[in-house]
Amino acid sequence: MASALLPFMDINLHASDSHYAFLSPSNPNAPTLVVDRPSGDLRLVDGKISGAKRISSIGGILGIIKLRLDKYIIVITKSQPVGKIKGSTIYKVISTELLPLRERPLHDSDEDAYLALTRYTLKSGPMYYCYGMDLTNSFQRQAKSDPSQPMWQRADDRFFWNKFISTDLMDFRAGATPASGFRLATGPQTGADPYILPVISGMFGSHRTSVKGNPLTFMLMTRRSRHRTGTRYFSRGIDEEGHASNFNETEQVVVLNDNDSQSSTFANGSLGGSGGRDVQILAYVQTRGSVPVFWAEINKLKYTPDLQIRGVDSAVKAAKLHFDEQIRIYGDNYLVNLVNQKGRERGVKDAYEQLVRRLQSRDSGVAAADSKSPESVHVIESAAVKQEFDRLHYVYFDFHNETKGFRWHRTQLLLDELHEPLMKQQYFHGVYNVNDRSGRVEIRSMQKSVVRTNCMDCLDRTNVVQSMLGRFAINRMLSDMQILRRGEKAQEDTTFEDLFRNVWADNADIVSKSYSGSGALKTDFTRTGTRTKAGAMQDARNSIQRYIKNNFTDGPRQDAFDLFSGAFLPSSSGTGDVFVDHRPLLVQAMPYVFLASLFFISIATATTRLPDRAVWPLRLTVLLFFGLAVYSANFMISHGTLYVNWPKLNTPPFAVEGYQEALKKASKDPIVGSMVTSDRRSSEYKMGYMEEGKKRIE
Repeated sequence: MASALLPFMDINLHASDSHYAFLSPSNPNAPTLVVDRPSGDLRLVDGKISGAKRISSIGGILGIIKLRLDKYIIVITKSQPVGKIKGSTIYKVISTELLPLRERPLHDSDEDAYLALTRYTLKSGPMYYCYGMDLTNSFQRQAKSDPSQPMWQRADDRFFWNKFISTDLMDFRAGATPASGFRLATGPQTGADPYILPVISGMFGSHRTSVKGNPLTFMLMTRRSRHRTGTRYFSRGIDEEGHASNFNETEQVVVLNDNDSQSSTFANGSLGGSGGRDVQILAYVQTRGSVPVFWAEINKLKYTPDLQIRGVDSAVKAAKLHFDEQIRIYGDNYLVNLVNQKGRERGVKDAYEQLVRRLQSRDSGVAAADSKSPESVHVIESAAVKQEFDRLHYVYFDFHNETKGFRWHRTQLLLDELHEPLMKQQYFHGVYNVNDRSGRVEIRSMQKSVVRTNCMDCLDRTNVVQSMLGRFAINRMLSDMQILRRGEKAQEDTTFEDLFRNVWADNADIVSKSYSGSGALKTDFTRTGTRTKAGAMQDARNSIQRYIKNNFTDGPRQDAFDLFSGAFLPSSSGTGDVFVDHRPLLVQAMPYVFLASLFFISIATATTRLPDRAVWPLRLTVLLFFGLAVYSANFMISHGTLYVNWPKLNTPPFAVEGYQEALKKASKDPIVGSMVTSDRRSSEYKMGYMEEGKKRIE
């Protein structure tokens, strides 16, 4: 494989007042990438360019992002090796830097806010990359890809996390015309290929271990989709393009005969086989994603948000787009739904089942077979595969009802229902010949289907089930490779079992923090195999943390995702007050009234009264502030929508509607309603940004 098809492993950054220059010292014949300042024009120059001072060596270029007043080149300044496979090292991004194109950056409140959001996304990560292997694709997709293409062109569009900010580089490489903004580009610029580095967001864990004395590498990798990315309550369901919220692909990998100490890389043709034996890779893929209908949960400061579900008919077109892609990529989809069949979650369950029936019946004309199993575990699937969507197999499992009272062994019911499909779907098995310098793979088996698991958040219940399926898969892999004898299980090796549980629990925490802002629930079961009181207490702490973040801090987090992913494009002609709080002043003041009242009451109760002083003035004042505290707290709870920290860039339609309704209700308050009304007209005028955000996402 030609080295130009892979990203440069070493890049020196040079800077001057007129340009930035990037070149690879280990590839002296490669062209230098130059970014002119302040225009942002890109060009390739043979050899070094004069007039620039070397600043540092960087790990790679993440991309170029345009904010309100300037463009910034985002570079990786520090990385940490976290694993190696087939001689290629996987790195975790530790720190980044934004290089402004303007020599003297302009100070602007919105620009500063955009910069803070961008830095938050880059810092929160986690992001991973590899110079010699495409992390965006599963091993099965890698084996079927065209090795003659540059890595970034082979990357999976869903998991190419920095694709939007790589747009300038990709357009330049494609041969942008003057209309595209690159006045010096004349035709395809293949020399730019090594400067484009695909990065994934998610989780990666790699560990050298053994099972029954047989050495192997155990890896777990989760790739987070860049489409419809966001936070827990601001990104639910599906969008018109068929992208599901919180969609993640998790790949569990077992590597045999791989010598990690091998210094040469896969890019140079060495696979690092142990003792001349072929490297064998066994990989199993699962997915998770929000229930693919139009639904939302609306925060109002209540612990349990209001649930809103649109008609199933409106979601059929989008769901077809979603499942058409899933079937094309993975084959048959086994849709494991874990939401409750009673209470508020039932509406989501019923909508999902109606959708699956609608997809199957419309295409095949065959009624879906239902009630194969008891109420808590049932299946919806077509009697015969006549059309594409008959390859959807819906499996419902009432997780909470079956496992209540610490009856975690009841999850076996779901595994029993899936046993036959799991045996049929197989897993990817590839063999890499150590003597074949082309890096080609001999495919011995392919995974033919996928299990797509969801609960309400696609977090806690989903994590438990996915780790259970991962255990089933690894037992089958090791049995097929004769590492385990008939009847033996990998969990009998206590050292490996402990590693397996903790890696899956780490995965649960990372996926949960990215979406909900806190660690996952039920990880005590994932880590130890039992539900404990200490785990229940940790779940309570995480639930409180989620409540606080989902109501009061997730707005800026959602804005950060929208900005980084390109869901929102800053305008240089804006008013400059996008991030200003435009609520009526009285509404803004209520939290401060509440806190001030509590502060005075606490001071008054802790202060010792002098003997000759009257009691009633102090008591009257305390009573007054107690009344203010009660009133202000009740006002905030009654009009909770006004106090949720909503996204300001792409404000959800339900947030706009909820805000207007809450403001109208507040104006009828018998005590302060008149003051809210007097400020309401100005507030509604200034809240126009919310309407603009609503229009953008519609």
